[in-house]
Amino acid sequence: MISTMDRPYREIRAGYGPETITVYQAYAPAVAGPALRHGRFVAPFKRERMTWIKPSFRWMMYRCGWGAKPDQECVLAIDISRAGFEWALANSCLSHHDPDRYPDRAAWSHRLRRSPVRVQWDPERDLDLRPLPHRSLQVGLSGVAVDRYVDDWIVDIRDVTPTAHAVRARLVEGDRAGARSLLPDERPYPLPADVAAHIGASTDD
Repeated sequence: MISTMDRPYREIRAGYGPETITVYQAYAPAVAGPALRHGRFVAPFKRERMTWIKPSFRWMMYRCGWGAKPDQECVLAIDISRAGFEWALANSCLSHHDPDRYPDRAAWSHRLRRSPVRVQWDPERDLDLRPLPHRSLQVGLSGVAVDRYVDDWIVDIRDVTPTAHAVRARLVEGDRAGARSLLPDERPYPLPADVAAHIGASTDD
């Protein structure tokens, strides 16, 4: 097993199969309930707003406070097509200017204004939600990307709030091994080389 200290700096880790990848979002019950019943996002979900998907369960727990933050009480695991996920990354722009990816700020700003997808690399989190040295990917969808996400990419939506609460309860009890055993299995996601280069993912080169 690779230690957290030896992880590549920018690497997507996720649960995935041959055709799908699991991402996470957290919503209020008013949004999550209809999504679970219909198997897709429907009103009051708002397509006109940017929606962020996260392959890392622990980063989602950091963001939603184990499902305790207001309007993030319901944690959803959404299986989406890998083809859709990779389309999003290929059509993305980094949220912040990176001189290694864009020749100047003007070029980055031009790309940002025209891209339906934003990506950013934030510190991954440990079991106590403290930042780790390596990064985790967050993907923001807007415009046509949201439409594709809702209408074409989603294969399944599951409520994993009980898992979030169970992990937190084990931690409160001091049962770290038990808490870790409940975490979803996540492993390095095999990105196409051109997509990895586009989003600035770490490589073995």
